[in-house]
Amino acid sequence: MSLRSVVPMPQCVNHDCPQTATTDRERVTERTRTGPRRSLEWHRSHRERAMKADHNETNTDLQPGFEPLRTIFAILVLVLGFAAGARAETGFGTIKATATDGQPFELVALASDVYYQIGGLIAEASIRQRFTNTSNDWIEAQYLLPLPDGAAVHDMTLRVGERVIVGEIREKEQARREYVEAAASGKRAALVEADRANLFRTAVANVGPGETLEVEVRWWQQVSYHDDRFSLTLPLTYTPRYVSQKLAGNAEEGANSHPSRSSTTHDDVHSTEAPTVAISIDLDPGLALSRIESSTHALTVKRQGTRYSITLARGSVAADRDFVLDWLPVLGSAPASAMLSEAVDGETYAMIMMLPNSEIAEPLPRELILVIDTSGSMQGESIRQARAALDLALSSLRPSDRFNVIQFNSETESLFDQAVPATPADVALARQWVAKLYATGGTGMVTALRAALQGSPPPGYVRQVVFATDGAVDDAAGLYQLIDHDLGQSRLFPIGIGSAPNAQFITRAATSGRGSSIVIRGPAEVQARMHELFAKLDRPALRDLSLSWPGIAESYPQRLPDLYAGEPLLVVAKLSNLHGTLEARATGSTSSWAKSLPMDRAARATGIARLWAQRKIESLEQSIDQGANADEVRNAVLQLAIDHHLVSPYTSLIAVEQTPARDAAEDLLSKRIANGQPAGSLAYAATATSAPLQMLIGLILLLIAGVFAWCGRRRQSNSFPA
Repeated sequence: MSLRSVVPMPQCVNHDCPQTATTDRERVTERTRTGPRRSLEWHRSHRERAMKADHNETNTDLQPGFEPLRTIFAILVLVLGFAAGARAETGFGTIKATATDGQPFELVALASDVYYQIGGLIAEASIRQRFTNTSNDWIEAQYLLPLPDGAAVHDMTLRVGERVIVGEIREKEQARREYVEAAASGKRAALVEADRANLFRTAVANVGPGETLEVEVRWWQQVSYHDDRFSLTLPLTYTPRYVSQKLAGNAEEGANSHPSRSSTTHDDVHSTEAPTVAISIDLDPGLALSRIESSTHALTVKRQGTRYSITLARGSVAADRDFVLDWLPVLGSAPASAMLSEAVDGETYAMIMMLPNSEIAEPLPRELILVIDTSGSMQGESIRQARAALDLALSSLRPSDRFNVIQFNSETESLFDQAVPATPADVALARQWVAKLYATGGTGMVTALRAALQGSPPPGYVRQVVFATDGAVDDAAGLYQLIDHDLGQSRLFPIGIGSAPNAQFITRAATSGRGSSIVIRGPAEVQARMHELFAKLDRPALRDLSLSWPGIAESYPQRLPDLYAGEPLLVVAKLSNLHGTLEARATGSTSSWAKSLPMDRAARATGIARLWAQRKIESLEQSIDQGANADEVRNAVLQLAIDHHLVSPYTSLIAVEQTPARDAAEDLLSKRIANGQPAGSLAYAATATSAPLQMLIGLILLLIAGVFAWCGRRRQSNSFPA
């Protein structure tokens, strides 16, 4: 719905309607003065004026006995504030529960330690969490562990005192049955299973009074390389996800109906008191570096020959944002290509990276569609970053461009009915409109994406859709299907916003939309990241990429992406041999690109086989969205995950101590662990509020209304003579 939908519009036979921009500006200027909705500041000042007016009109008639209403109202507001906090628990790695004697206690994580060993393009990682049960009861703990997008989770151990219990991979339902049986019989057990997106559910059963246990989860992840820098990201928490009650047609219904798409947990639990985590990294870059830095955390870096030891400068920090590490090669030493290989069980696996030269050409006129997420999860710093990003995008428009702006929460709203020429007046109008946007409501992303992708750009124009969001959607399968179906001539460029955006959604939306993505995690990054994005938008992409392998190869991604300036082609493959030459080709706007890479020069590395298996699992899962048989996909993923000892939608890690520790007659208490509230977001600003909290708030509001009604009747009766 546009702001002018109630006003009849002149019909234009083509995109060059001369009256469109002027008419649009005249019809939305008045609304733009106060934003698409009245701003918070307007509401606040309006409310203050109304209260003053009401006070002036009624103060002389105020009866004795009515004054206590202020005290009652203040008390109720305090009660309402406590109700809003009723959902909070302690943070990531900490459990707060109530013992059988009614006394509160905490199962406290004494330490959460992350360790990375990075070699070239591959990183091996582990997280250790040590818990101490300070209560007099036996407990079971469950928590959601956020891990990097594409992480290949392969091992888990449970340590209780001197005993070490090693996890085994099992079919998911079998692992759950073993865990439940072990918990019921008093045996110590641990379970790690895929939950949703990049979240993993971990459960630990039968932690005895006064006991300390340690859970360690290990994974492989791929190092990112773009714009002449290597980068590694570790999420320490996640933004609460919005679960839409309205399916986006049959596409989402079909995706949601499949068991692998359903999450184990259905309620996001976050805390404003984020606990701490320590991170240590052993980096072997394999080339000379100019600097090592982090945009999210202060670092201590020590060089030891060609290796680097990296830790957090403060030791332990709050687990309330992503951790990002960047290392930059010395000028002139950045790699143009790399090949790594690994042999496992008689099979050969390889990872290939090629960086094409950026093509310099005159940029085409563009139709820029700017979409901004204004849902409740964007409250706080996120909405300010998104507004700043869109303002920079608007100020970067050229006179030859066309544009429109769309904002969405529970509803979708367009500034103009269609894209208009980027005249100075309309660009200024749009900047005013964006400046007054604020966050509220749900994440109705489907209608916004559909509105942004509908139609075609005028002849000679390239349509670029820039989409600023935190990606707080629980099941994005329907969104991916929508992008695949409606993309047409558009290209999608997601901007991840906030300290803990949904990286999986941001990355896959860019891949499906044949575009590129960036992440803005703080105000200081807005200008640099947007400059990076527009450097890609202004240069034509390499398209129609193809690889010719010497022999038989199964490589991922199967559909090679378009490549923008500064982006490499990165592929993992299972090969019949490492002989011969790999040939790569692509098409640019003015010329073609080709590169040859000798296979026998591959350096040895570990972890490639599991990363290849993880990419194949992801590809198989995505094939369901394109109509693949779900049962056949399940069987293929199950066998692949078992062969490579990986957690998947159909496999889990289970560790069980064979000797019972708890008498079956004793109670076992269970509790969810809260994740840390992402930094910069407003407390309890999750997009969807839990039903119990809504009921509690509703009852309190009814009580407030009742008190006002009672006082009003008393005041009215006192106004008549006896």
